[in-house]
Amino acid sequence: TWKLVDLPPGCKTSGCKWVLRKKLKPDGTIDKYKARLVAKGFKQQVDLDFFNTFSPVTRVTSIRLLLAVAAIHDLKIHQMDVKTAFLNGDLHEEIYMDQPEGFVEPGQESKVCRLSKSLYGLKQASKQWHKKFDSCMLENGYKTNECDKCIYYKTCENAHVIISLYVDDLLIFCSNLQIINETKNMLNSHFDMKDLGEANFILGIKITKINNGIFLD
Repeated sequence: TWKLVDLPPGCKTSGCKWVLRKKLKPDGTIDKYKARLVAKGFKQQVDLDFFNTFSPVTRVTSIRLLLAVAAIHDLKIHQMDVKTAFLNGDLHEEIYMDQPEGFVEPGQESKVCRLSKSLYGLKQASKQWHKKFDSCMLENGYKTNECDKCIYYKTCENAHVIISLYVDDLLIFCSNLQIINETKNMLNSHFDMKDLGEANFILGIKITKINNGIFLD
């Protein structure tokens, strides 16, 4: 993600900090404890350290529409999560950061980190992640929905597979379980993924399959 260098004259560093938190399961119990290194992006200067910051996400109305389509056509719905998604983004700007607390290299205390990959907290982090994911999908034969740029679709062996992306949460819709597994293998070959199996919880919505459709609450 970075390499240690001497800070060039006239350049400034952005600080960083550790963010510690508990991640909860849908029932409120503790899933795991997380420690994440975050850059202090508020120190970045526009048109110098970053340019564009926007990043599209799937609309909640689009997800509800896809769930309705899945109910009508009895599609299987699987869910995956991209681990540390923002760390996949490539950086084109020169960004320097202080060495993280607790991980300062002995004898090189005066050096700083030049970031080669995106980091949580950077202004352009979400944009660079989406750009990386979008390129991956297009290279693997997927097309982008013109009404929602975070919905991708592809025809495979007389079946359609649809993927919706909300930052780092993915829903995969398809009638064929084998094609879903092939899609998961493709994603695993490009990113560090977590397979959550059949979808049951997305963006605060609980998904329950019933005999005559899908129940949301």
